[in-house]
Amino acid sequence: MACAAARSLSDQDRFICIYRAYLNNKTIAEGRRIPISKAVENPTATEIQDVCSAVGLNAFLEKNKMYSREWNHDVQYRGRVPVQLKH
Repeated sequence: MACAAARSLSDQDRFICIYRAYLNNKTIAEGRRIPISKAVENPTATEIQDVCSAVGLNAFLEKNKMYSREWNHDVQYRGRVPVQLKH
């Protein structure tokens, strides 16, 4: 049991989380992490997961997670996408 828990923790370390605010047309103070020229208008977590899967990355959707700087708590603003970059 301890080995399974340790393995799952190391697997989780290999994931990065992408929130929709990272790609949105917001300010850097509101959470955007890419240049404004590459930002998109209101991406959804489902769209982010679809794009990552289409590129061949191991990604899944966590619908009930929220970005800490997001002031709007509506369902449409929730979700994060953990993406595995290394195997």
